[in-house]
Amino acid sequence: MRLLLISNSTNAGEPYLNYPKQNIQDFLGTKVKKTLFLPYAGVTFSYDTYAEKVQERFDEIAYQVDSIHNHEDPVEAVRQAEAIVVGGGNTWHLTRMIHDNNLVDCIREKVLTGTPYVGWSAGSNMACPTIKTTNDMPIIDPRGLHAFNLIPFQINPHYLDANPDGHAGETREARIEEFIEVNKHTFVLGLREGSMLKVINKRMELIGPRPARIFKYGESPREVNPGGDLNFLL
Repeated sequence: MRLLLISNSTNAGEPYLNYPKQNIQDFLGTKVKKTLFLPYAGVTFSYDTYAEKVQERFDEIAYQVDSIHNHEDPVEAVRQAEAIVVGGGNTWHLTRMIHDNNLVDCIREKVLTGTPYVGWSAGSNMACPTIKTTNDMPIIDPRGLHAFNLIPFQINPHYLDANPDGHAGETREARIEEFIEVNKHTFVLGLREGSMLKVINKRMELIGPRPARIFKYGESPREVNPGGDLNFLL
């Protein structure tokens, strides 16, 4: 199994997908020429626009973007895919479209048999057992919270430590603590901006400038630096 799970698409002041593009190229390698793209997390712009936006950056690393919404048979498109790429946006809408198109089982099977999977933001959420640790507003009934279950833990992308001045609401850590209170046997990994996880079979590497924050019921949250051991999560 090969996964590249990216927290965010864009760092402040940079073009879209600029910071992770070299990591994506290194991950996909030279054998992949065409990527099957799932644009379903896009809500306020068309799928065509989303695919064109990704293609603009993928042109720089020599990959073709083939958007699944252009296929009459999405399941067959997955079966023929050289690589699967799932973009960010609204996780609830992404999940609904994946469920409506009966893609959970076929994508899971495809990835577990070796097809590379790249996801950012909502696309990283979809690699988890469920979408319960997304940050997005539930704008649509996803017809189930189950995701691809490619990894046995949950990711919280865009993880933030800060609590803005004058804000008396819950911090991100407080929300995750609520999750682990109810889901006592599930680890949650807070993936900070500019960071990504590379999973090759049973080995996982944290890439980027910032540590990840690990949450588990009954334990104090802990920090794992890039290069640190995260294999226990798998």
